Amino acid sequence: MSDLLTANNQISQMLSMQDAMNSRVSETWRDNGYEWYRAIWVECAEMLDHHGWKWWKHQEIDVAQVQLELVDIFHFGLSLRLMTGASVANITEKLANELTQTTDESDFKLALEQLASSAVTDKAFNANAFADCMHLMSMDLDELFRQYVGKNTLNFFRQDHGYKDGSYIKIWHGEEDNEVLARLVKQLDASASDFQQQLYNALEQAYPN
Repeated sequence: MSDLLTANNQISQMLSMQDAMNSRVSETWRDNGYEWYRAIWVECAEMLDHHGWKWWKHQEIDVAQVQLELVDIFHFGLSLRLMTGASVANITEKLANELTQTTDESDFKLALEQLASSAVTDKAFNANAFADCMHLMSMDLDELFRQYVGKNTLNFFRQDHGYKDGSYIKIWHGEEDNEVLARLVKQLDASASDFQQQLYNALEQAYPN
């Protein structure tokens, strides 16, 4: 019961943060007709390159990068669910059930193709297939939450520092901002009530001025 309560709390927080991020980009995001489903299948294709699919050459799975791509997809998945018109409470409960259940799929590529197929065919976010992808990349809901809050905070930081007008600096002292983010997230306590604010402050200190 406590695990389900934690899952509900985490998903509810992420839905709220996603709504805030989308509103930061455009206050009318719900009416703009953005193709969130397309963003999902494009990210799936990019992720497959990080995982490896070419049978004619040796490839190593870049687990950290695949997990990062999953987090990006989750942003779009949350946006799609928010667009359904269902209440946040109902979306939260449904996602909590879907994300904590996996099938017996053992091939990451097939799970990913199911995720992409639902996005293309139904223009929907298949959370069951997403849960399989998470499971096969050793990613539980706690890790998804930690990385999601991190990426969401970075997205806010980017918007606050000129991402839209092109003045944002992507390379920080020889590192991409995503790499800086990953390092900072590991140094902080994701369970802290002010985790997001702590992370934003840490990004502010690390940003080259």
